[in-house]
Amino acid sequence: MSFLSTRRKASRIMLELDDVHLGKLLKSLRTTMRSGAIASTDLRAVQIADFLKHHSQDWDRRTFRLAVLAHFLADTPVPSRWAEREPDNATALALHAWSELFRARATGNAEGVPRARRNCLRAADLAPPDPTPWIVLLETSRLERHRASETFYVWNEILLRDRWNREAYLSMMRYLTPDEAGSRLQVLEFVDSLRSRMPVNVPCTATELTSQVLHYRSIRTRRGLEGLMARNYWTDVHVTAALDRALHHWTQPSFLSHAAALADLNTLAYALTSADRHREALPVFQAIGGAVTTWPWRFEGDPLIAFQRAQNRAQASR
Repeated sequence: MSFLSTRRKASRIMLELDDVHLGKLLKSLRTTMRSGAIASTDLRAVQIADFLKHHSQDWDRRTFRLAVLAHFLADTPVPSRWAEREPDNATALALHAWSELFRARATGNAEGVPRARRNCLRAADLAPPDPTPWIVLLETSRLERHRASETFYVWNEILLRDRWNREAYLSMMRYLTPDEAGSRLQVLEFVDSLRSRMPVNVPCTATELTSQVLHYRSIRTRRGLEGLMARNYWTDVHVTAALDRALHHWTQPSFLSHAAALADLNTLAYALTSADRHREALPVFQAIGGAVTTWPWRFEGDPLIAFQRAQNRAQASR
């Protein structure tokens, strides 16, 4: 990731972020989808299987790629077709399970979630070192509102395999929110515990900032004076300190090297914009380039328009 160029790139929603190889695969998959060929489903499954052989032991990169592909393919028969063709392939089973969960969250229809859970358990048996089936199991536990003991069991299995997995920490943090199975206090305790023991540049480094954005959004949706005063949230000393830490570290060249680094920088740019720290957001936008993420910009309407508006404010603040 380059932080040296000041040239402003055209912004667009990029599922792949700066993963060039993943971007090429998504482009190829779109092409085969448009072709309408009878064998295109099997062809896409072969393409994906070949692609995922690379970086197979880089759990951070692998988790990111599987999550993007599961989201991209959620409305297609590709994941289920691949899993049917290769029922003993742990990667195929995990991708199918994750795509089922994306579809369930998007449609509100959880019919496929029990099947996703079975596929995860089978994948975990087939590939014991792989944290991915357990990460997807954590998602199913959240969706099905499993007991805390079961959810924490899954959580511990993930930590045994990938200590700082970004997707897992963000998922667990959301599980602990008042909207799911916890409270604001539990989120704060979770974040404080994480901050006290994690290296500052691990993949899950944005867990605290993500929790703050979620809480800010929660306050903004409240009625009355509390909702109107939501902007003051960013003046809290602890929140400001977290923003300052992220701004200081994350924009340093090569400091963030994990697969979803640009997604975390989008979160930082959103937080700084929400705090009216537009000038300080400028180097963050420069680091992002044109790779826009839907979350959290969708909170302000059309994500791309919201990003561009915030970027323009940062430019004008110079």
